[in-house]
Amino acid sequence: MKLKSLSVSFAALVLAGTVQAQTKWDMPTPYSDGEFHTINVRQFAEDVKKASGGQIDINVHSNGSLIKHPDMLRAVSTGQVPIAEFLLGQFGNEEPVFNADNVPFLAAGYDAAWKLYQAQKSILTKKLEGRNLVLLYSVAWPGQGLYTKNPLKSADDFKGVKFRTYSAYTARLAELLGASPTVIQVPEVPQAFATGTISAMITSSATGTATKSWEFVKNYYTTNAMHPKNVVVMNNRAYQALTAAQKKNLTDASAAAEKRGWELSRKRESDANKMLADNGMTVHTPDAALMSALAKVGDTIAAEWLKAAGADGEAIVKTYRGSGTPAPGGGATY
Repeated sequence: MKLKSLSVSFAALVLAGTVQAQTKWDMPTPYSDGEFHTINVRQFAEDVKKASGGQIDINVHSNGSLIKHPDMLRAVSTGQVPIAEFLLGQFGNEEPVFNADNVPFLAAGYDAAWKLYQAQKSILTKKLEGRNLVLLYSVAWPGQGLYTKNPLKSADDFKGVKFRTYSAYTARLAELLGASPTVIQVPEVPQAFATGTISAMITSSATGTATKSWEFVKNYYTTNAMHPKNVVVMNNRAYQALTAAQKKNLTDASAAAEKRGWELSRKRESDANKMLADNGMTVHTPDAALMSALAKVGDTIAAEWLKAAGADGEAIVKTYRGSGTPAPGGGATY
């Protein structure tokens, strides 16, 4: 009888220890369940749970349902949530280093975007650490291209055009092209084209398919002007509370998520480009003259960004121009 009682007590203590060892995290992300970033985050959460033997259980809250996008950096920094995903450039006004991947034509195409990320990573990590954040991984969006109602003969065709923008740098791009920047939210884009509020915009083919752009615009130019990145970060205090084994579980899952995410992004771009063409849009490869003109505008914006970013920006660009690492899923090296 005493032996049975002792066994029950021991089992209860083991169970209690198991419960105490389990860590449950709420993780906000701004995007819908169907978006490839969210699909990747959910796989990351599953990988962490499996690798940790269920000790770390991440509950992903998609579509800004837990915390709105503009509040996510502060929420994870202060420990309101232990982990989150957000668009890095969303907070570029707070820290110029966050805007490196928003500079048009600084790093056009996936391989260049990956190269820029590697050049940016050490400085980005330190900037996030200064906000009590640990960088787990980062994944780029598909390249940003140009949508126009009429085919482009040259960059001069943008003069006087009402151009949809969504950030300070896309507005600056429009200004330097001689266009009239107009801030329009994604859900309002179809109506804005239909009413003549805008007749051109810059965004990815992924966004173009989401808005069924073929219903209101006919030309898409695959400029891959920039690849803005999402980051997945966690609160440093929460990270330091983990065991060494749990930290390794998290690091391994993060490395897998980063590689998988960049590959998913490439596929998302390829599929979206095809969908635009299949629905009657003309998908153009920009000629050398147009790309040269756009690159000159990009150089002006890059100089302005470097002035804001100071020594950190100079270090990023110097490393970027001297490195040579291919992006996941790609073959080119620099």
